[in-house]
Amino acid sequence: MNDDNVVGRALRRWGRGMTLNRDDLAGGRTAEGGGEPQQLRRRSLLAAAGVLGVTGGAVAVATTTRSEPAQAAEGVTKRITIYAVALPGNQFGYGLTPDTATIPGPVLEMYEGDTLEITLVNTTNQRLSIHPHGVDYSTDSDGAPFNNSFNAPGETRKYVWRSHEMTATSGRRFLPGSAGYWHYHDHAMGTDHGTAGLIKGLYGALIVRRRGDILPDKQFTVVFNDLQINNKVAPNTPMFEANLGQRVEWLAIGHGNFFHTFHLHAHRWADNRTGYLEGPSDPSPVVDNKDLNPGNSFGFQVLAGDSVGPGAWMYHCHVQSHSDTGMAGIFLVRNADGTMPPGAQEAIDRFNGHQHAAAAKASAQTHVHGGTGS
Repeated sequence: MNDDNVVGRALRRWGRGMTLNRDDLAGGRTAEGGGEPQQLRRRSLLAAAGVLGVTGGAVAVATTTRSEPAQAAEGVTKRITIYAVALPGNQFGYGLTPDTATIPGPVLEMYEGDTLEITLVNTTNQRLSIHPHGVDYSTDSDGAPFNNSFNAPGETRKYVWRSHEMTATSGRRFLPGSAGYWHYHDHAMGTDHGTAGLIKGLYGALIVRRRGDILPDKQFTVVFNDLQINNKVAPNTPMFEANLGQRVEWLAIGHGNFFHTFHLHAHRWADNRTGYLEGPSDPSPVVDNKDLNPGNSFGFQVLAGDSVGPGAWMYHCHVQSHSDTGMAGIFLVRNADGTMPPGAQEAIDRFNGHQHAAAAKASAQTHVHGGTGS
């Protein structure tokens, strides 16, 4: 069965508010525990996506003639089961099946007005939970121990997350809707704030879309967690790949105890909810670097290699001591036909041979001894 059939079947079940199961995901791209998040191909989602333009050669713009993208019906309830699983190396991950838990966990998506019912199965011997940002929930779905909202070891528990559209109130006041690039994470392992769960990998991305939003070809999740990216350091950080011109959605999340900045080489985006400009008069600033601090999240869309061409482009934390110690990775933009562009493999080889470990050790010694002096 090809990926498009898999996605179509899963979307039909999802749109009717039915539970996705292992069979729905059969044939979809998954990874072994601790690897990259499982993803279904998104190409079939774009059949009705909007017509796009570009401005300034680098930032995508939504035209006023775009059609409505494929999506679930308004106000549906979506039901999924997520498994919390112990992974090698004393790490933990969330997965749509017990065998596909990853760090980060799967990307969860809904439209404004939808409800997401999550059955969390704790397969571990640890207390844990799942806590969302950006959506509505009652205290028993908070995922916080002080609300007695968590999974004991081996326990199965339901969490309900709701979303809503923008509403107008008296006095021309507008209450924002739920649309945004959010995230979810454990809030119970180790401490009542889930510190151990966050450190060990229990986190993932949550997207609430607005009807009419443009859907991407590719989707990448980057989590800056202390001094690691997706709980890895270079050269073992994820290498994300896209073909020239594909629409790529980046989801950036911050966890841990350090303040970071996220920088993507050769690509720019609008600093707003979607990452693309709504038209020539859109006042959103255009950026290529943004603060990413603990608890923060943002997302954006770019066209891979637009105006710059294919190649091995770097993404990294722009705090120099952090990138030196391994907070960096590769965004490989292949040729439009999927072939490797000239020089890209050599750049990847140089990145993989970079002395990240030695730099990390030197940086640690510098911090311990108070710097090198002047």
